[in-house]
Amino acid sequence: MTRLRVLVVEDSLTVRMHLCELLEADPAFELVGQAEDGKQAIELCLALRPDVISLDMMMPVMTGLAATEYIMAYCPTPILVVSSSVNRGELFRTYEALAAGALDVIEKPMPGQEHWEAHYLAMLKLVAKVKVVTHLRGRRTGQSPPPIAPCVSAARQSMRLVALGASTGGPSALVDVLGGLPADFPLPLLVVIHIAEPFGHAFVDWLDDHCALDVRLARHGQPLPARGVVLAAPGLHLELRGGTLVCEAGPERLSCRPSVDVLFESVARECGAAAAAVLLTGMGQDGARGLLAVRAAGGLTIAQDEASCVVYGMPREAVLLNAAQRILPLADIGPALAALGAERAP
Repeated sequence: MTRLRVLVVEDSLTVRMHLCELLEADPAFELVGQAEDGKQAIELCLALRPDVISLDMMMPVMTGLAATEYIMAYCPTPILVVSSSVNRGELFRTYEALAAGALDVIEKPMPGQEHWEAHYLAMLKLVAKVKVVTHLRGRRTGQSPPPIAPCVSAARQSMRLVALGASTGGPSALVDVLGGLPADFPLPLLVVIHIAEPFGHAFVDWLDDHCALDVRLARHGQPLPARGVVLAAPGLHLELRGGTLVCEAGPERLSCRPSVDVLFESVARECGAAAAAVLLTGMGQDGARGLLAVRAAGGLTIAQDEASCVVYGMPREAVLLNAAQRILPLADIGPALAALGAERAP
C-alpha cells in the first residue's frame, strides 16, 4: 500500500508532536518532515515534495498564509490548514490561505474533543486526493473580462434572487464572483458554502471585507431583502419559505450541513423562473439535484467549468444531470450575473 507522505508545519512543539505521533501510528501515512515556521515549510516542501501539508497559520519568521501563497505559486501541494477558531486574526489569515489555494481547514485540537484525531486523518486523506494547480494570486492583468451576452428572457425581468453554492475552493471562487458585481446590484444573494461551523461566522466578515456588496449573517425569520445583499447561515441549512429565511440545524444532506441542495430546492419552490442558481467548485454531489430543480422550475442555472474549478465535483454532477443551462469559466460568472441584475434594475 502506498502511504501518503505528510509534512507537518506547526510552531507549537506540543501540538506538532501530537500531530506527528498520530501520523507515525497510522500505517496509511508517512511523516516525511516537520517545520516550525513558514520559511522552513517552503524549504521542506521544495526538497521533499510531500503529498499533503498540514499547516498552521500563526507562526514566526513567515506566516502560514505567506507559505501557502509561495507553495501554491511555485510548488503546488494539497494543504490542510489546522487553525484556531477563536483568534480573529488567525481566522482571517485562514480564509486568505483558502483563497490562495489551500483546500480545507480543521480546527486545532482542544481538550475534550472526541474523535478529533480520526477527523484530522480523514481530512488529510481527502485533501490529498485533490489535483492542485498553480495558483498565482497576482496573475490578474487588470483588464476587464470580455462582455457576456445576457441569457435572460423577458420573463426574467421579475427576477427575485440569486442562490450560490460552493465547497472546496469556494472562498476564492466566491470572492471572484461577488467581486464581479457592482455595489448597487439589485438582487439579494443567498450563499451556502461547506465550511466547518467554528469558522463560519468569521468567514462572513472576511467575505464582507472582499466585496463591494454587504455580506451579512442570515437571521432566522427575516424577510428576503428586496435589493442587493449577500446572506449566509454558517453551520445551518438555509431555506426560503413564504418569502422568509429559515435557518435550521436539520439533518445532513449528502453528509452536508449546510446543504446547497436544501437552499436550491427551496428557491425552486418559492421563486420558480424568478431565480438564478450558481454551483461553484467543490467535492461531492451536493447542489447538483438542487440545480436541476431550479432549472425544471424555469430558473437560470449556471455551473462553473472544469478548467477553472479547484475540484470539479459538484459542478460535474450537475452537468451530468443536464442541470446547468450555462457552463462558464469562473471569471465570466460575475459578469453574467451583473448582466442579469441589469435586466432587473429599474
